[in-house]
Amino acid sequence: MLQRRVLTRAALALGLAGAVWGLSGCGEDKPAFRGVDITGADYAQGWELSDQDGQVRTLKDFAGKAVVVFFGFTQCPDVCPTALQEMAQAKQLLGADGDKLQGVFITVDPERDTAELLKAYMANFGPDFVALRPTPEQLPKVTKDFKIYYKKVEGKTPTSYTMDHSAGSFTFDPQGRIRLYNRHASGAEALAADVKILLKGK
Repeated sequence: MLQRRVLTRAALALGLAGAVWGLSGCGEDKPAFRGVDITGADYAQGWELSDQDGQVRTLKDFAGKAVVVFFGFTQCPDVCPTALQEMAQAKQLLGADGDKLQGVFITVDPERDTAELLKAYMANFGPDFVALRPTPEQLPKVTKDFKIYYKKVEGKTPTSYTMDHSAGSFTFDPQGRIRLYNRHASGAEALAADVKILLKGK
């Protein structure tokens, strides 16, 4: 009887050890992202919006690239240019793979952000950066789809208002799947490291 109990305990111990080993093995396969892993999220699934050239764009247009999407407005004093500059720096850090990172800027201020203004603004960060301009009717839907907060804050004059908005960005993998939420000011190095992982098909 005692021998049976010992054997049973040994079998249980071996089973638990195998389970733990299996779990640790799964953990090792999970990519070590610097951003917040939101793989499988049921939001931030894409868009269908006009760009700075008047061409309707969707996520499928950038198949084969890692796409980083940021919501903002051209008159933003610091948060927006910082985020876009980080994208530009990440492209440089990727070297030969830099052209596989696509920066996409979606304005939350289509009232002032005309196509011409968006085109000039994007030129500050890179010739291949794309700006998207939702119509007033499209803006609530696309921001809701991405869980983005935005609010118009009135200024001293009708045109001197500013916009409060969420400051993070979203990264899609080359297959068009949402993978990461990037906190504001995480740094170009962190973004480049995550994009490298996604480009490897992880």
